[in-house]
Amino acid sequence: MAVAKRWTSRGLCAAVAALLLAGAAPAPPRVAVEGGAVEGVAAEGGALVFRGIPYAAPPLGELRWREPQPVRPWTGVRQAIATPPACPQNDHGWNSADAARTSEDCLTLDIRTPGLGGRRPVMVWIHGGSNRAGSAAGTVESRLTDRGAVVVAIQYRLGILGFLAPEEAAVEGAAGNYGLMDQIAALRWVRDHIAKFGGDPDNITLFGESAGSQDVSLMLAAPAAQGLFARAIMQSGTPGFGMPFRTLAEAHAIAAQAQRLAGVRGLAQLRALPAARLLEIDRQLTDPSLHADDFMWLKTTVDGRVLPASPRQLLAGAWPRPVIIGSNRAEFGSAEGTTDIAATLARVYGSRAGDARELYRFGEPGRDPRLGHPALEIETDWVFRCPAGELAALLAGSGWPVWRYEFDLAPDGGLTSHAAEIPYVLDRRPIDKGVSLQDYWISFAQTGNPNGAALPAWPITSPETPRHLAITPQGLSVGQDLRAELCALRDAI
Repeated sequence: MAVAKRWTSRGLCAAVAALLLAGAAPAPPRVAVEGGAVEGVAAEGGALVFRGIPYAAPPLGELRWREPQPVRPWTGVRQAIATPPACPQNDHGWNSADAARTSEDCLTLDIRTPGLGGRRPVMVWIHGGSNRAGSAAGTVESRLTDRGAVVVAIQYRLGILGFLAPEEAAVEGAAGNYGLMDQIAALRWVRDHIAKFGGDPDNITLFGESAGSQDVSLMLAAPAAQGLFARAIMQSGTPGFGMPFRTLAEAHAIAAQAQRLAGVRGLAQLRALPAARLLEIDRQLTDPSLHADDFMWLKTTVDGRVLPASPRQLLAGAWPRPVIIGSNRAEFGSAEGTTDIAATLARVYGSRAGDARELYRFGEPGRDPRLGHPALEIETDWVFRCPAGELAALLAGSGWPVWRYEFDLAPDGGLTSHAAEIPYVLDRRPIDKGVSLQDYWISFAQTGNPNGAALPAWPITSPETPRHLAITPQGLSVGQDLRAELCALRDAI
């Protein structure tokens, strides 16, 4: 009887242990990367999320205004769970949350993946914010992973810390475009590590919006980024946003202006300043070639290193890849009634200002109200719509498969606006009869072609037949010659 009781007790203990093991939570996901191991967290829908993984050393002190350096190793397991700090930036209102949690130790990326096994398409997001604000925060909340993609969102140095070009720094190897160097370093990290997160390093789509879209286009041009991704999506942004490119000499002059404002001499003293003081100086910098200093870090610098020639020249000779290029029907512009329209037309179109005014038909019956007031329409044309068309024609003419779109939806039924398309991409908000912009983006990431089963056809564009997908409140349609006559008065990407 005692023997029977002993074995019964053992059996009961074993059963209890089995039940406990069966009900135990799975171990947090861990991955070994450059620098050490990172531990993420399981998210809604079964996805795994890793936040704040370093892809380069913190660009502090002597590493300010230098190309990104290798990751510094850490001991133990790094928790990749909390939202990491954003890169230093001024508070412009819309970015208050990012501006409140900054650190120069910000060269990190976030990953959301359906699982650590397999080889899935990878979508790498570059955030917008005029190259002076914003962060990767929130991007990996997107349920793009429900569609089988691995999503990566990267951070890069911003504003004065990311794009100033001190002349002394050129002696060390590079001056300016440090934010672009960061992006290239992040893409190298993704190529080398993403297979451990269930991604296919040979199937990477780079996408971004606004300044992020501009930077995507510059990654297409930059020789050091060639081979790091297979295709690209550009949402409302092109090289320089239609502005002439900045020479390195002009960039050096802005850096000299920063030193004068700071009251310092030489790069060593500038590097020694607190980040807060540098941000104050950033607000005071001016560029006489700009109509607004908000565009300070959007004007592309041809630095001779990241961009050894103009983006136009580099793109014409770059490796052709499938691309999507688009803009919104109404993006942004000065408030209605605050702009001298005649002066604006003269600034934008020069000697062709009279021709432009005739084409705009301001105040005439039949003008499309969805273009917005005159200042909004002009700025959307010269900053977004016309450069997008010029870039599409340049690439298509060089043998690239190019799909162009114009987005014209708003949740409240009013005019569209800058960044209005993002929820339709990241959140799968429908655009027409259950079809989402996300459907096209996922198909493109999977195959290099946005067209997929049950999706309305989206034809490629060409210089001879410049077509685009029109996304409107009335549904989807294929348009042609998007503002072609007006845009022909300018020639800028």
